[in-house]
Amino acid sequence: MSKRDYDHIVTVIDTWAGGMSRDLGHPLFFHELGELNRVIGDEDAIFGFLFGFVTPRARPEGYVHLVGVHPDHRRGGHGRALYEEFEREVRARGCENVKAITTVANQASIDFHRSIGWNAEEIADYAGPGRPRVVLSKRLG
Repeated sequence: MSKRDYDHIVTVIDTWAGGMSRDLGHPLFFHELGELNRVIGDEDAIFGFLFGFVTPRARPEGYVHLVGVHPDHRRGGHGRALYEEFEREVRARGCENVKAITTVANQASIDFHRSIGWNAEEIADYAGPGRPRVVLSKRLG
């Protein structure tokens, strides 16, 4: 992913996600943790993107921080392709698991992750008192 790609993504993310805050595309996830970020598209446009990294744990995990697909290009396999490439990359780096987090209300994300073989578990207070989240995960084989 280039700086030009990143600059474009942070200007369209609110539109693509129906109100998701562009703050989730914090520059930290490009400049410091962006080695595994990916875009999908053609020479004229970006259709989708994924911001992900490997956690710095004793047993590292691949972590998907943010993903988006242009509304006109959904259901075309772009999200699945981004995830498959990310999973291959982190597996090659020694990760046995991948993880992401979403809000309880984000049923589209939960359904998408389940459709690509991820598990979904709601955890109370995950993001602090009274702030449950759905932890999405997959064991890499």
